[in-house]
Amino acid sequence: MPMPPPPDLASLSLAEIAKLASEQRLPPVASWNPEHCGHSDMRIARDGTWYHQGSPIGRPAMVRLFASILRREPDGRHVLVTPVEKLDIDVEDAPFVAVEMKLEGEGEATEIAFRLNTGDLIPAGPDHAIRFEEHDDGPHPYLAVRGGLEALIARPVYYELAALALNNGSDPAGIWSRCAFFPVEPA
Repeated sequence: MPMPPPPDLASLSLAEIAKLASEQRLPPVASWNPEHCGHSDMRIARDGTWYHQGSPIGRPAMVRLFASILRREPDGRHVLVTPVEKLDIDVEDAPFVAVEMKLEGEGEATEIAFRLNTGDLIPAGPDHAIRFEEHDDGPHPYLAVRGGLEALIARPVYYELAALALNNGSDPAGIWSRCAFFPVEPA
């Protein structure tokens, strides 16, 4: 079954985005427990590019399909899982990248949604927290996606978040979305 193309974030309201996100039908990978079968010969680069045997996967529908069966194991490994097999996949940073942001409201009434490189729409809030981690090259912002999977927030989107945090008057500086506050300082 072909995966539908991702919706255009700019044309949707935050209420429509939240509704679409809640209606996402993903395979029940958390309930599948097949035997480990080895490595998939796949990796996800820091920029969100998916590779198989060293070559980028050029079909966005294939990437969306593989992303739908991605799971994070309790030991931190990433795997692709089906009812009959489980294969490791290398992930350089986070398996997804938040490439676009939309916001509505101000202050504590702000709502923010992100579009991932896979087309998934994720409304930030209590179930999808934003966190910051300090690395050698500066802060790395992350968005909780599902089941321990995260999206690295792309640098241009991070700059939008930083401006929002600096301009909203909160102390410490941070971001509100869906009644949840996320401080910008790394934990």
